[in-house]
Amino acid sequence: MVDLSKLTTEQRNPLTLELDTFSALQIAQAMNAEDANAVKAVERVLPQVAQAIDWAAACLAAGGRIVYLGAGTSGRLGVLDAVECPPTFGVDSDVVVGLIAGGEDAFVKAREGAEDDASQGEQDLRAIDLCEHDLVVGIAASGRTPYVIGGLSYARELGCKTAALACVPSSRIGKVAELAIEPVTGPEVLTGSTRLKAGTAQKLVLNMISTGAMTLSGKVYQNLMVDVKQTNEKLHARARNIVVEACNCDPEVASAALEEADGSVKLAVTSILLGLPADQAAEALAASGGHVRQALKESSEC
Repeated sequence: MVDLSKLTTEQRNPLTLELDTFSALQIAQAMNAEDANAVKAVERVLPQVAQAIDWAAACLAAGGRIVYLGAGTSGRLGVLDAVECPPTFGVDSDVVVGLIAGGEDAFVKAREGAEDDASQGEQDLRAIDLCEHDLVVGIAASGRTPYVIGGLSYARELGCKTAALACVPSSRIGKVAELAIEPVTGPEVLTGSTRLKAGTAQKLVLNMISTGAMTLSGKVYQNLMVDVKQTNEKLHARARNIVVEACNCDPEVASAALEEADGSVKLAVTSILLGLPADQAAEALAASGGHVRQALKESSEC
């Protein structure tokens, strides 16, 4: 039997011992206060998060991937972050990968026992042909999930960069990984329910890793997602608005540039700002590694 009693995520919160007597407003207030503590916990580990961002960007530049590995809520958060990257940053669906113990079905239906199989973590990474250019981020609020430990151990054997995201200090997964990111969130409002503020802290960190890595990779100009994919009417409108904002131009100019650029927001922006046709703007972007700001700088220096 695993002893969880010493884990801070499993201890009782002294501020909510009478939770079952709280009014609806008191419950909301208590949870809101604890969520604020989650934000503070993440603030204390920002240097480690920054290291993970740098590693992720370097892995992407080398043709590698960001791979999230977790079970239960932790696994679902990794999958959630991964699936949002293609529409937001225009990357292929295999660039940021979310693996959850128990497979895809476990995302919508809990399979709690799956997390206890350490060998499955390795098998799932083998199944996606993990290589040394990939970054593996193991996620476990308790910091002790066997599935994650098995996966991280295998990733280190391959020479991958590895990071552990846990919500307890000196976590087991943190000792296995090369980098430990441990926002210590403390006892939950509802004892042991780490889908609450521990999950909030994990999501905050994952947001930072993916968004930071994509920004460093040239997927962002100013604070605009210039590689957004136009997959529905809302995103078509967003694409045009991004061009308008980035270039301070009329919507008609933006629409024309997008059409010439075959829908590429980044190319349309670069074309307008450099005053070049799309084919020449594409050459400037290629020379800058896909970074709009760098393409503008190199053009001004010519």
